[in-house]
Amino acid sequence: MFNFTLQNEPGRLIVNLEGDLDIEATEIIEEELIVEIQNSSGEVELNFQNIDFVDSSGIGLLISMITNLKENDRNPTITNISEDVKTVFTLLQLDEILGKEVVLLK
Repeated sequence: MFNFTLQNEPGRLIVNLEGDLDIEATEIIEEELIVEIQNSSGEVELNFQNIDFVDSSGIGLLISMITNLKENDRNPTITNISEDVKTVFTLLQLDEILGKEVVLLK
């Protein structure tokens, strides 16, 4: 089960994600989360602290979402990445694709 909560801070929207970033999550993200992000302003932080699994559909959506945010000067970041997800991101070289300033692997 996938869920998200939003935390508004001055100049920044923190998106706390929870669950698996898979095909079911992409529907929720496309129908709900992207609308919420578009209705906000400032930087966008995707907090992956409670994401344990990411599949190919989740990666595809993530790349699309980050690309769109960058094109709109929203300065996206992905933070608090678990070791399992970090391994997937490293294998796929997402930090190279999206930028080391976006995918915070440390």
